[in-house]
Amino acid sequence: MKQPTRSSKKATKAKVKAKQTKSTAASPRRTAALTALNLKPLPRQQLPADLAKYFDICEEKIGFLPNVLAAFSFDAVKLRAFSDMYNDLMLGNSGITKLEREMVAVVVSAANQCHYCLVAHGAAVREMSGDPILGEELVTNWRVAPLTPRQRAMLEFAHLLTVASAEVEEADRAALRAHGLADRDIWDLAAITAFFNMSNRIASAVDMRPNRQYHAQAR
Repeated sequence: MKQPTRSSKKATKAKVKAKQTKSTAASPRRTAALTALNLKPLPRQQLPADLAKYFDICEEKIGFLPNVLAAFSFDAVKLRAFSDMYNDLMLGNSGITKLEREMVAVVVSAANQCHYCLVAHGAAVREMSGDPILGEELVTNWRVAPLTPRQRAMLEFAHLLTVASAEVEEADRAALRAHGLADRDIWDLAAITAFFNMSNRIASAVDMRPNRQYHAQAR
């Protein structure tokens, strides 16, 4: 078998080094595009009237349009499906409080290392709780946060469902019932967890970036 020459070894090392340099080089910061995909949002006037009004309400209520909604607006059908599910799970009637729902969103997003959702829902936790420290604890390591036994049980369940869904068993549901969650609440908890697992994966896949306004909210 022919042995590699000194020159061929040098060439191979140079290629490997060039590849390593390319992979570790800092990526330029994107500031304008919503995602890394070339999907253009529909102009507001081309959206169905109810969706355009929904955008107006968002801007009036929080001062800006969340990038996730703008990103989904390249297709009105997908935007409606996403926003309807989000509003039902996060704002609809449930035995799980709105703050607890945001806490679940953060814990799931931390397990998935989703930059967009950690920034956006970390800000929501800070605002709803009035406690910026709690928001940071949930983002970095939710187990160090001063949680109630009920909240800890809920977040344990959400984390398990995120990282090892096949391992959920009756004992995990029984633990939630022991802390006062009705079966409807367990369904809601599972649905919220599943929704953010889906959202995390889309956001990470397309490199969706959060609005800069989130970073300074409720500090």
